[in-house]
Amino acid sequence: MTYTDTHRPGTVRQLWQLLEPVHAVVYFAPEAYEEAGALGYATDDRWPMYFAYRAAPLGPAGAGLVGSLFYSLSPRMVDHYLARSWHTAEPARVLEARAVAVDRSLHALLGERTASPDLAEAADLVRRAAEAAGTGGRPLAAANAALPWPTAPHAVLWHAATILREHRGDGHLVALQAHHLDPVESLVLQSAVGAAPAQWFESRCWSADEWDAARERLASRGLLAEDGAVTEAGLALRTAVEKLTDELASEPWSALTPQDVARLADLLLPPVLDIVGAGLLPTRSTLGIGVKYDYED
Repeated sequence: MTYTDTHRPGTVRQLWQLLEPVHAVVYFAPEAYEEAGALGYATDDRWPMYFAYRAAPLGPAGAGLVGSLFYSLSPRMVDHYLARSWHTAEPARVLEARAVAVDRSLHALLGERTASPDLAEAADLVRRAAEAAGTGGRPLAAANAALPWPTAPHAVLWHAATILREHRGDGHLVALQAHHLDPVESLVLQSAVGAAPAQWFESRCWSADEWDAARERLASRGLLAEDGAVTEAGLALRTAVEKLTDELASEPWSALTPQDVARLADLLLPPVLDIVGAGLLPTRSTLGIGVKYDYED
């Protein structure tokens, strides 16, 4: 990869793709399930753990607030899981368990690499970017940024990656709304451009009627063809959403030089390959990580 400008949308997107697997271990690693189970959360699927771990930095937030921030998830789904989240464990206890889960998961995945100078250097670089992230209008990023920094390098790396991930996600909601895509429409269009088959999005609990209605709305705007395939206008709009998302996510990376970013990419690649190679993460991401847009480097 070539990093000549830390503000270029394509560069920012590549950095997200590198850091996303680091953040995601907390939703898929067996150690994360074990810590959630010890608190009393059901562990037959990942959603009870996901809602608790991701929403805990907000405090005992209700379904209205969490649903507005977890934009693509059905309100019925949010209501279902938030109704019991803070009765099972208070957010402070969830955050403690999350920290233990991250520590155990990364130790298991990275082994001796957690104590390596390279990982410590990578953690320092990502922390510099995370500390430069403005959190105005970015509630999930702000909530995570307000938490105390851990001390172990692998935990610092995860915490910094999480702040940057939520900073990007908060901005992504702005980009979707700026282009007049509601939650279901955003998923339908995401599927149509090739992020993942439609059935992969069923876990977000929108009904078939809601999905079909969203397809009809997108078709009426000329964004989908009658058969559901994306049109040129639909691809252009989705590209505009992703480019704006990357532009809005660029600010933190101004804390690093292009040389810093190139060094960070070299440092991150081995641990990220360890994480991906463990087979814990989904083989295909509904986030659209594998979709190539024409503005990328």
